[in-house]
Amino acid sequence: MKIVFVIAGVVIGCLLLFACAGDVAVAPQDTSPAVNEAPNVPEEASHDESQQSPAMPDPTPEATPVQEMDDDSRLTAAVQATGEVIISFEYTKQSGPASNQHAVWIEDLDGRLIKSLFASRWTANGGFTTRPDSIALWAKRADLANMSSADVDAVAGATPGTGLQSYTWDLTDLNGETVLQGDYVFFVEGTLRWKSFVLVSGVITIGDDPVTVEGDAVFHYEGSDRYDALTVDSVENNMIGAVTAVFVP
Repeated sequence: MKIVFVIAGVVIGCLLLFACAGDVAVAPQDTSPAVNEAPNVPEEASHDESQQSPAMPDPTPEATPVQEMDDDSRLTAAVQATGEVIISFEYTKQSGPASNQHAVWIEDLDGRLIKSLFASRWTANGGFTTRPDSIALWAKRADLANMSSADVDAVAGATPGTGLQSYTWDLTDLNGETVLQGDYVFFVEGTLRWKSFVLVSGVITIGDDPVTVEGDAVFHYEGSDRYDALTVDSVENNMIGAVTAVFVP
């Protein structure tokens, strides 16, 4: 009888041990991967590059020189001009009234007046009020009606005699400031007779190299109450000869 109890105790003890072992085996396990683990992903994917979007690549070394060239281009466009522009032509003085008036000036490509170089004194000193057709385009661009006496005196000159005329632009504007390199338009306007006139213009590039430009002449013929319109055969067409602009750096 004692032997039976002993055997039964042994069996019960074994069962208890097996039950405890079973509890340990079935205990819940944390099956989530560790922070540094990335199943089925190569180890390199855990580096910082894996966090970057394909649409936002790192700047390449080639991109830097392009930006630098753009900056250089903007700086080149802002370089102050040096040198001078000389505008010259043969002038033939006309006989008779309402003629011989002329003006020379510079504008930018947007049509803004940069500087007046010359205007016939008779018109500039008030003649435009009695004869508004006299070098009318210059008078409008220069706002002659509102110019001060000092500004008028700075550009007004006597009617020249027949011969070569030269006018120099020192590359400054109305305020005396040196302009930037770039393209500018030169104009020569001549009142041939009453309402008939000639306008010569051309674009000259102010940069690092010498430039010579021949102006293009456009004649406008219109009659008045006292005179018929001029024609292509009128002698007044010779008042302003071929206009040349030379830039000397």
